[in-house]
Amino acid sequence: MTPMLEAADTSRISRRTAPPTWLVVSLACAGQFLVVLDVSVVNVALPSMRADLGLSASGLQWVVNAYAIAFAGFMLLGGRAGDLYGRKRMFLVGLGLFTLASLGGGLAQDGWQLLLARAVQGLGAAVLAPATLTLLTAAVPEGPARARAIATWTAVGAGGGAAGGLVGGVLVDVLSWRWVLLINVPVGALVLAGSVLWLTESRTGDGRRLDLPGALLVTAGLGTLAYGISQTEGAGWTAARTLLPLVAGLALLGLFLYVEARTAAPLMPLGLLGRRSVASANAAMLVSGSAMFCMWYFMTLYAQNVLGYTPLEAGLALVPSSVAVLVGSKTAPRLMRRAGTRTVAVTGTLVAATGFAWQSTMGPHGAYTTAVMFPGILMMLGAGLAATPLAALATSGAAPAEAGLLSGLVNTSRTMGGSLGLAVMSTIAAARTGGEGGAAALTQGYAAAFRTSTGVLLVGAALMLLWLPRRKVSAK
Repeated sequence: MTPMLEAADTSRISRRTAPPTWLVVSLACAGQFLVVLDVSVVNVALPSMRADLGLSASGLQWVVNAYAIAFAGFMLLGGRAGDLYGRKRMFLVGLGLFTLASLGGGLAQDGWQLLLARAVQGLGAAVLAPATLTLLTAAVPEGPARARAIATWTAVGAGGGAAGGLVGGVLVDVLSWRWVLLINVPVGALVLAGSVLWLTESRTGDGRRLDLPGALLVTAGLGTLAYGISQTEGAGWTAARTLLPLVAGLALLGLFLYVEARTAAPLMPLGLLGRRSVASANAAMLVSGSAMFCMWYFMTLYAQNVLGYTPLEAGLALVPSSVAVLVGSKTAPRLMRRAGTRTVAVTGTLVAATGFAWQSTMGPHGAYTTAVMFPGILMMLGAGLAATPLAALATSGAAPAEAGLLSGLVNTSRTMGGSLGLAVMSTIAAARTGGEGGAAALTQGYAAAFRTSTGVLLVGAALMLLWLPRRKVSAK
């Protein structure tokens, strides 16, 4: 970055006294927790939603997909908007939209109202999620302190996904399905109030306008691709309603790259993808995320459909896994200083692959400790160890003008990888069960998904070993 740009960026930072770093990290992590929690928290509430609002089977699927598609489709746009219009401002806009949509969903009296609220929730999350990481990286200088902050952000995000089943089970059992959405309202209002009072504003100072053609193309492309992926579970990969949106989404993304290469002020400068740390870390996150995201989904189904756990019992059964991902995420920075980011990422992925391989040996009458707890601990310990160095690499060396975009790219890679992986693994599991609903058939289907995920993680580990830069976090 040139001295002139640096001066311009500095002039756009609020003159107010900077808040304590721990406070910025806490507020950013709270926003990230809400975003990730709502990906999974509704799963255990779906039967109650269907009974109360009269949703069809396809409508029930869209309770999940409406959020995921809007979230994935608008992520890059949300990240760039934070760079241009202010990180704090976009954090507040995204969180406010997310909170209001949660209120609307919790009070919905008809199915279409709930689906609309979930889509608006996803839009708010797409604006909010990149801002959480950008605020954090802007507040903490690059080095060990930032690695620890990113580890906390990673752990809280992973914990949100892990906590979804438990939180949802408690709320549905004790209150009603509406509270899996309404719980966001008081938490969101509290974080909003703290952010207004304590966060300071910053943005890039180059005066550029938002690349509207690029924004429309990438949003339409990612949204259409996510829609196509969502159709695979019900229609398979060869059906017209799956292939058409997949091909259209890829075509729109190709047109986006064509336009960006010829635009003076692109939404995503393609030179970023030529940076080894950015390209390799995002590719690794997409591949490994496609396997790891499935863990909570299939473990919850196995616990309830095969082992006979209630929703609350299934959530409690995964608590050790939730603790493991926190331990892995918080341990990673110390290991990164000693062994380097690439070594920690590869090691974490291999630990996770060991857990997935163990889980693939599950049986219809498995004991909790050997069929759920210990494999789950290995899977999530490895996930926590791998995610922190990948996020640190993907955002390392970012100029202020690139911070929001890189944060959006990180979240897009993870979200799209998870959506693609869940669609593929669900198709594999369904094909293996052959339409049978017995415990033995279901177990075979879930085991096939875990075996496939093991192979994907091994490919991911090889990709990281060959492509990730060999870098240590310098001690300061």
